[in-house]
Amino acid sequence: MRALDYEIPDELYYSKEHEWVSLKDTNATVGITDYAQKQLHEIVYVDIQKKGSGVKQFQTMGSVESVKSVSDIFSPVTGKIGKVNAELADSPELLNQDPYGKGWLVEITCADSERDMKNLLTAEQYSEYIKKLEE
Repeated sequence: MRALDYEIPDELYYSKEHEWVSLKDTNATVGITDYAQKQLHEIVYVDIQKKGSGVKQFQTMGSVESVKSVSDIFSPVTGKIGKVNAELADSPELLNQDPYGKGWLVEITCADSERDMKNLLTAEQYSEYIKKLEE
């Protein structure tokens, strides 16, 4: 799916803070959306909570710094960080180059994935949300 000029994969879920979630059982892989990385422009630094940290849905779990600004990253689910993408420490530009692939941020073991998913947007809903932001 495409909204304006942004890639929005249909199989993912999205937050209004522009994070995406891929859910497999209770494991959620999380990253920032194509819209977010284009708004930030050139990303130069990523700061994410460490493996084992507890996170709550829609609460800050880190930040990304670009040549333009610093933006918070919000967890789209509640749970515990099981894995952090270590490649981002040396190559934060992966968020710009491949936001839905090599630019993933963390894997989170969800406390209640069913509840959390109800608070997220489908690709179609996220597309409509972006269109409203762009108006």
